[in-house]
Amino acid sequence: MSFVLGVTGGIATGKSTAVAHFRSLGLPIIDADIIAREVVEPNTEGLQAVTQAFGPQILTDDGHLDRQTLGALIFNDPEKRRLLNQTLSPFIRQEILSQIEEKRQQVPLLIVDIPLLYEADYDQYMDQTAVVYVPEALQKERLMARNQLSEQEAQQRIDSQLSIEKKKQRADIVFDNQGTIAQLNQQIDDWLASLNK
Repeated sequence: MSFVLGVTGGIATGKSTAVAHFRSLGLPIIDADIIAREVVEPNTEGLQAVTQAFGPQILTDDGHLDRQTLGALIFNDPEKRRLLNQTLSPFIRQEILSQIEEKRQQVPLLIVDIPLLYEADYDQYMDQTAVVYVPEALQKERLMARNQLSEQEAQQRIDSQLSIEKKKQRADIVFDNQGTIAQLNQQIDDWLASLNK
């Protein structure tokens, strides 16, 4: 049996950077974003369910999900966003849990990268959870710079997630990403070393 670490953060806090470091060390990663894309590939039950919920206009001519059209539908509509999450959640959860089950038989440490780890109650399936943390003011600054957003646009995106402070409170491990990438990687290395003691 292996140790399962759920890794999360907020938008622009550096979660992907942390996960990339775990990956560079050869650790197996289950990536919820990749799974979320795979469950809506053409001819999947997930895509069928989304098409039923939102209508055929969300499909491209060749039967793929038209992410731009769907994004425009849900972006400013919390009800439609909730409907999309409700529709896809069972497919995503089933795939994440089956991958955890399969991989935990094969490896000593498994990293599960889930942006909405707490929001969707995935923490119950993890041995521990880690949050990649920066204070919200720095999060907003980085998001504005990275995505060329106004302060209001950046704040909207941050507000659509559970606050990074709440995530930090719930975490077993906090990787503080206010410094350099090297400093973030060092915290991960230190944690891995402590795990192997």
